[in-house]
Amino acid sequence: MRAPTPRTDAQAAGSATPRRPRTSGLRLLGPAFVAAVAYVDPGNVAANVSAGSQFGFLLIWVLVAANAMAVIVQYLSAKVGIVTGKSLPELVGERLGRRARLAYWSQAELIAVATDLAEVIGGAIALNLLFGVPLVVGGAITGVISMALLVLQQRRRQRHFEFVITAMLIILTVGFTAGLFVAPPDWGAAATGLVPGLAGPDSVLLAASMLGATVMPHVIYLHSSLARDRHGRGHDQPTITRLLRATRWDVVGALVLAGGVNISMLLLAASTLQGQAVEDSIEGAHAAIAGALGPVVATLFAVGLLASGLASTSVGAYAGAEIMQGLLRVRVPLMLRRVVTLLPALILLSTDLSPTLMLVLSQVVLSFGIPFALIPLVQLTRSTELMGPRRNGPVLQVAAVVIVAAIVTLNVALLVLTFWPR
Repeated sequence: MRAPTPRTDAQAAGSATPRRPRTSGLRLLGPAFVAAVAYVDPGNVAANVSAGSQFGFLLIWVLVAANAMAVIVQYLSAKVGIVTGKSLPELVGERLGRRARLAYWSQAELIAVATDLAEVIGGAIALNLLFGVPLVVGGAITGVISMALLVLQQRRRQRHFEFVITAMLIILTVGFTAGLFVAPPDWGAAATGLVPGLAGPDSVLLAASMLGATVMPHVIYLHSSLARDRHGRGHDQPTITRLLRATRWDVVGALVLAGGVNISMLLLAASTLQGQAVEDSIEGAHAAIAGALGPVVATLFAVGLLASGLASTSVGAYAGAEIMQGLLRVRVPLMLRRVVTLLPALILLSTDLSPTLMLVLSQVVLSFGIPFALIPLVQLTRSTELMGPRRNGPVLQVAAVVIVAAIVTLNVALLVLTFWPR
C-alpha cells in the first residue's frame, strides 16, 4: 500500500469547478432515495415473497434489523463523500498499488455485472407478466429504457435523475403495497414477527439471504459519489454540519420507505399466500396473488416489479461507471457500459434457465462483494487523518463493526448453505 497521490478537486471530479451546495430545506434531499432503490430490487421481491409464503410473519424481524443496518451503512457512505469530496472507490484506489487496484476493480466489476443481471431479469419478468413480452425482448426493452434514464445523469442533470428514480420508487411502493389495502393482515399476528426467531434450516437460509444480501455493495460505493456530486467539495465546517444533518434525514426517510415496502411484500405474502401451493418463482407468486386478490392487485404487483427493475438497473449501471472511474481513473461512456453489462443478462435470458433461479444465484455472487465494500468504508470513516473531527465516534464505530461482522457472517452462512446443502 502506498500513499495517495495528491489530486485537485477538479481532477477528482473529472470536470468543472466544484459548485457550492444549497444548504436549506428539501433541496438537500435526494441522493439517499436513489440509493434506496437497491433495497427494493427484484432480488428483494423474490426473497420477501418466499419468506412470507413459507413462514408467514416469522421473519419480519429480519427485515427490521436489515433496515437498521442499512441506515448506518448508507449514512457512512454519504458522509465520506461530503467530508472528503471524494467517492469511496476513489479513496480506496488512492491507497492501493496498481496490481492491487486492478484486482479490487475486477471483483467490483463482477459485482456490477451480477447486479445488472438481477435487475434486467426482474424487468424482463415484469414485462412478460404484464404484456406477454418474451424474456429476451423484455430484457432488451429494460436496457433501452434504462439508457434513456441514464442520459439525465450523463448530461450532469443529477437532480432530474434523482426526481425520476424517486418517482419510480413511489410507483413501486404503490404496486407492492396495494394488496395490503385489499386484504389487510392480522396486525396482532404480524407483531409477533418482531420477536427474533427461526424455524429450521430453511428459515435460516431465507434469513441469511434477506439480511446478508440487503446491503448491496454497488450502492455502498455509489452513495458516496451521489453525495459528493450533489453537494460539491471544499466546504467549511458549518456547511458540513448542515449537510450531514440533512443527510441523516435523507437516509432515514429513504430507507424507512424502502423498508416499509419490503415489509409490505412479506405481509402480503404471509396473509394471502401462506399455505397455498405457490410455485417457487416470481411468476408463481404473481399467479397466486391474482388468484387470491384478483387481477387488479396482481397487475399493480407486476407494475411495481417493472418500476423496481427499471430504476435499479439504471442505478446499477451508474454505480459501475463510478466504480471504474474511481478505481482505474478511467471514464468509460455510460452508454457503452450499459450495452456491455446488458449483454450477459440477454444471453442468459435466451437460455432455458429459470429466470428466478438466475436472479437468486446473482444474489449469491453479490454476497462475495459485500466485505470488499463494507470493510474499507468502516476503516476510512474512523480515520482522523482523512475525516478529521468527522471521524466515527465510539458508539457509531462499534455499531459499524458489529454490522460488518453480522453481514459477513450471514453471507458466509448463505454461501455454505447454498453450495453445501443439507
